[in-house]
Amino acid sequence: MKSRRQTLALATAAAAALAAPLVATVPAQATATPPRTGFEQTNGARWTSQPEEQRLLAAVDKASDKVSVSRIGTTKQDRPVQLVRIGARHSARTVLLICSQHGDEPSGREACLTEIRDLAYAKYTKDAATQAFLARTTLLVVPTANPDGRAADTRGNSDGIDINRDHLSLKTAEARAMAAVIRDRQPDVIYDLHEYGATPQYYDKALFDLWPRNLNTDARVHDEAETLSLDYVRPAAQAAGHSTGTYGIWTDPVTGDPIKQTAGDGQERILRNMSGIKHAVGLLIESRVDPGTPAEEADESLNNRRRRDSQLAALTGLFRFSGERAGRIEAATGAARLAGFRDTGPVYVGGADNDPAEPAETLQDPPCGYRLTADQYAEYKDELALHGITVRRSGSGAYVPLRQSERALVALLLDAHAPYHLTEGAPDTRC
Repeated sequence: MKSRRQTLALATAAAAALAAPLVATVPAQATATPPRTGFEQTNGARWTSQPEEQRLLAAVDKASDKVSVSRIGTTKQDRPVQLVRIGARHSARTVLLICSQHGDEPSGREACLTEIRDLAYAKYTKDAATQAFLARTTLLVVPTANPDGRAADTRGNSDGIDINRDHLSLKTAEARAMAAVIRDRQPDVIYDLHEYGATPQYYDKALFDLWPRNLNTDARVHDEAETLSLDYVRPAAQAAGHSTGTYGIWTDPVTGDPIKQTAGDGQERILRNMSGIKHAVGLLIESRVDPGTPAEEADESLNNRRRRDSQLAALTGLFRFSGERAGRIEAATGAARLAGFRDTGPVYVGGADNDPAEPAETLQDPPCGYRLTADQYAEYKDELALHGITVRRSGSGAYVPLRQSERALVALLLDAHAPYHLTEGAPDTRC
């Protein structure tokens, strides 16, 4: 599946045509000097602490009626998982940023905190495309998706669980909070900020990104995600001087040709892929942790600033994409959310957009639904509800039909052939 590629010149011209002033975004009280992150106060010598983050969020919450901060979950160590809303309150278009699911990957969080502050105090945002984006979009941000891991500087949460492998099972408080936001807000775009360790020569770009590869992603949603990457995020990062590439793909240092894939498959547990399964235009973005120059090697703060700044540069591409392609995005996600009600076509339990599914990985003629016993339903009803799955009570148990918006997800959760299924539902072929 290939996206429709636009030239950078056409994208720039469209952005100018769509740019519009933001009306009445900043009230009088927002004219005060904006708060600064701990990262900014130390010029990148250290990352922003949780107390500093809380002070900044409290300030932006008061800065404008276009901004609100709410708690959407609580970690095992009693830290808040928070959601920031910025922009148009009742916009038909919603963009969700998930920042630093891995606690030892802080640059995405810093970019998100900086962006939240700059957009809340919008008079400091001069870019016309960003102004137009805010006027027409609800931006949702989870600034610290893994607060316990960030406090401990660990990849996993306080139980050592990798949150980004929990978007199907939903066993962690952090993943459950994000699932509830996706269910309730139905974002059109989900943008997931991470970092990676380089392998010199073969896997060594300032930024890597990747769209949903899961084969259950609607073709139109997949194409929009690929367009977001290739025509917007990468050009924006490159314009700011950052090299880019495809996450998980090693390339020949001389020819630039791909030589092997080490990550970036289609497994449904990962937010990048779950975004596509849930009909959102998803993108994973990864900044390089390792220094890229002798100067960055000698000065950790310089390297930290490059890590944060590359994420900020990529976000300008996301905002431009969301403004310029609003109609196409909404058409793609809207059609994808309705497609499941037709209850036609295969469901894939393996494979990826660059790795065709084997026959054993294809439910060519999936059942009409799955029946759960009373015990199964009692154990998994919360997870089904968090995923937004329609369930009908049937006797002492329950019936989960495939004919619903999240058709493919039903099979991934309940079919015995799905590698990460929650439980084995009994297939029902009586349609």
